[in-house]
Amino acid sequence: MTFAEAEEIIDDDGHGEAEGNPDGMARVYVSPELDGWTLVIGPWCDPCDVERSDDVLRLCRDLSSRYGHAQAYYYGTQGDGSAWLVAEDGVVLRRYCETGEGEDAYMTLGEPLPVERAHREQLGLPAVWDEATESDEDEDEWKWAAFDLAPEIAAALGVSPLKLTADMRAVGTGVIALTPHATEVEPSRLGAGADLVT
Repeated sequence: MTFAEAEEIIDDDGHGEAEGNPDGMARVYVSPELDGWTLVIGPWCDPCDVERSDDVLRLCRDLSSRYGHAQAYYYGTQGDGSAWLVAEDGVVLRRYCETGEGEDAYMTLGEPLPVERAHREQLGLPAVWDEATESDEDEDEWKWAAFDLAPEIAAALGVSPLKLTADMRAVGTGVIALTPHATEVEPSRLGAGADLVT
């Protein structure tokens, strides 16, 4: 399965347009290994989804215990915001959500990443901040900048699906895989051809 084919399927899932998968949680795209990273893409991986955030945090922590690093991202390409979860060696270093939802601040864990700090300094804001004492103007400026930051953080720490190139070393084949949520829907309704893995 090509990345373009998977992107179309996952985009439909993320917008509730997939037959038999109205919340988009039943399947993900698992990429071939790309420069040492395997990407798992789909709404099921969203680190700031209220219903999934604890599971995604646990999965990243567990995967980082096994592989050294694990990350989860959300990026709404239509101005819906960004979120990132970064774990290393079984420890969550950072979770931050900026999606315009009221619960975003409650999701924050850990200290700002170097990429976050550098971005804030570029904006003329303090590299480390406390939302409770930050001015409304500074808070708004940071929120608008953070809305688009997930792809940049992904590229800085590993691989961003928005910055794939033909020069990347790829090993294996990408597939559409069913998540535990697929048990709630009839798998035959999820289609996706021969590359569907259960």
